[in-house]
Amino acid sequence: MMKTLRYAFARTLPIMAGYLVLGLGFGVLLQSKGYGVGWSLAMSTLIYAGSMQYVTIDLLAGGASLISVALMTLMVNARHLFYGISMLQCYKNTGAAKPYLIFALTDETYSVVCSGDVPEGVDQNRYYLFASLFDQIYWVAGSVTGTLLGSIIPFDTTGIDFSMTALFLVVMVEQWRAGKDHTPALVGLGVSLICLVIFGSSNFLIPSMLGITAALTLLRGPMEKRAQKEEAAHVD
Repeated sequence: MMKTLRYAFARTLPIMAGYLVLGLGFGVLLQSKGYGVGWSLAMSTLIYAGSMQYVTIDLLAGGASLISVALMTLMVNARHLFYGISMLQCYKNTGAAKPYLIFALTDETYSVVCSGDVPEGVDQNRYYLFASLFDQIYWVAGSVTGTLLGSIIPFDTTGIDFSMTALFLVVMVEQWRAGKDHTPALVGLGVSLICLVIFGSSNFLIPSMLGITAALTLLRGPMEKRAQKEEAAHVD
């Protein structure tokens, strides 16, 4: 267990750096709207969705209706449906931890657990759990600290809400550098740009997710064949 714990901690260190900073930003922004530590702790523990938590601040401050909140949550977090589908086999035998693993599957956690490859002596299912738990601890710690600091030190919150976009870009760059086949990234970028032009910035997210899923489903066969050829050539 200790080897698995150490491996999970090492793998999530880059996420810790990002989550502490982003959590601080969220906490500061939340406090600037008049919400205290209790709100920060509850949102980061029960919602635990960085981009949606940033959006929720404005929804709370603006007195949005439950229907508006539900629709906005669907649009912002629809991508997690597709993450979940790709992790069905990985999480299949995780037992009692499965509900939490599903809940805690953020973009960054997905980036460190999606490969499924762990060193010898590391329990894969426990690795999933520890990595997910560490990441949420980082996020909660950053959020609560940010709220506390925001109540003591005055901050200019201009531009803080862009921090999640910056993190997504970093994750994409890292996955681009780590992977040999860039087809998924290019498909995602292309479909998103097309949907942005057609549907506009407020309504393009769900069409983009559907379009990306359809395109990658059609390209799955050729991509798998190309990967098998490259693997065979590497072995030879």
